[in-house]
Amino acid sequence: MSARRVTARLLDVWALVVLLYLFVPIAVIVLFSFNRPVGARNYEWNEFSLDAWTDPFKDPKLRDAFFTSLEVAAIATAISCVLGTLVAIAAVKYRFRGRGALNALLVLPLTMPEIVLGFSLLLWFSTLGVSRGVVTIVIAHVMFCVSYVATTVKARVRGFDWVLEDAAMDLGAGPVTTFRRVTLPLIAPGILAAALLTFALSLDDFIITYLNSGLTETFPVYVWNTKRSRVPPQLNVFGTMVLVVSILLAGLIALSGRRRAAGR
Repeated sequence: MSARRVTARLLDVWALVVLLYLFVPIAVIVLFSFNRPVGARNYEWNEFSLDAWTDPFKDPKLRDAFFTSLEVAAIATAISCVLGTLVAIAAVKYRFRGRGALNALLVLPLTMPEIVLGFSLLLWFSTLGVSRGVVTIVIAHVMFCVSYVATTVKARVRGFDWVLEDAAMDLGAGPVTTFRRVTLPLIAPGILAAALLTFALSLDDFIITYLNSGLTETFPVYVWNTKRSRVPPQLNVFGTMVLVVSILLAGLIALSGRRRAAGR
């Protein structure tokens, strides 16, 4: 066997090890969603059961925390997509003083440790006397999600041909109509990718949320608060649901991309 084939086999084995490292914990979550635990903690396999799946909303606090996370993620994603898209278009299309500083500020939340961003927001809310809850969580999530949206959409906007906007205006379309009928459809894939990314980041965030949530519990905060006393199998059910939905969305996006490419 040649050295090139040996290297290729080793790379394949290494890739398999990395994939196992990434996906085995996820597989454990799916597996333990079908477990009937002994006691309050779902840490050891006892026997196969569908009890958790037949009654996933058994724990009202878990249910409320999960829907709070979905609500916060949806609102934060909507606001971030609007603000981030406008910032991305402005940063790419227009030349203005402070453009370089704007690009640097957009990168800052991406590189700043979450504990620093979360604690700075906590100090800010405390100084203003704002009571922490869903509103402060949304504000905190928008603070870092805007950067992800702007960075993602900028990559799409850079390839945009601005002559198309000029052509639409020459044909009588106003600025709003031009954006709605020409610009937005062409940059929509980038906005969709940014929306999916920010929704996942918001749903998953713990450190910033924990510091700025007050008495409000999101799904990650609930998991943290209850892990010492009990771990109901419904936790694994909700995790599995999120995983399945994520896989379906990724598959639909990939299929849509292939059809779009085939149509061209």
